[in-house]
Amino acid sequence: MNYQKIPLAAGLYFVGVPIGTARDITLRALDVLASAEVLAAEDTRSLRKLMDIHGVPLGGRVIVALHDHSGKNAQDRLLRAIRDGQSVAYASEAGMPLIADPGFELSRAVAEAGLMLTCAPGPSAVLTALALGGLPTDAFFFAGFLPNAKGARLAALQKLRDIPATLVFYESPKRVGAMLRDAAQALGNERSAAVCRELTKKFEEIRRGSLVELRDEYAEKTPKGEIVVLVDRGRLPTISEHDLTSDLEAALNTMSMRDAVDMVAQAHDVPRRQVYQSALKLGKEDTT
Repeated sequence: MNYQKIPLAAGLYFVGVPIGTARDITLRALDVLASAEVLAAEDTRSLRKLMDIHGVPLGGRVIVALHDHSGKNAQDRLLRAIRDGQSVAYASEAGMPLIADPGFELSRAVAEAGLMLTCAPGPSAVLTALALGGLPTDAFFFAGFLPNAKGARLAALQKLRDIPATLVFYESPKRVGAMLRDAAQALGNERSAAVCRELTKKFEEIRRGSLVELRDEYAEKTPKGEIVVLVDRGRLPTISEHDLTSDLEAALNTMSMRDAVDMVAQAHDVPRRQVYQSALKLGKEDTT
């Protein structure tokens, strides 16, 4: 028995639960699950099984189902419990609540009501995939699940093309082949990527390669299990300060500052503010 029953103040306690291996749960998460007066879960059976594994008794408590189809009554029930001075613990089916999982509306309602809200953090498929994927982790963008329809998926991917960070997606095993095909088309065949499957579970697998290589690998096979796809940032061509200044000087000879800045920024695909600052420096140098 590795948990402690502890006094909890009235409020909402989000509880991070394992994404696979049950022993990845934290001791604090077990304490909260053992001590909260009201339990809520995206999947009541999953939470009950997890508590059974770790010997945390329900003790007569009922687990309230709170998911995308449970309706507003469940949320109102939990809000009333907190207002009545009770502690409420909520867990997603796996991983951290709200990360591509239900719970946001409850979180917002509790915050807007001025009630206490905190979290017992735990595993996350996003961070686990980043740790194992072999792609840069200094900056990342979590895009969640892409649209199912091809046209909408391509449009969504194209909007992400120039984000200077590793892109992180959740994907269904049934659609991962189509997603990789569209990612190669929208983001570029040679971008490095990783398909992370069944993280922390018995058949954990990380497949790395370019988007076109992974596209071909998954074109004819449908893997099993939960999947996270990582895609490296694009490598945009760099421009030297000398080239930028030279083009800007030439443009300023025949254009207004506004038009010259707009043209050079667009031509070199750099932020307009950067070009504008260079134009201001040129103006100062011209007056000295």
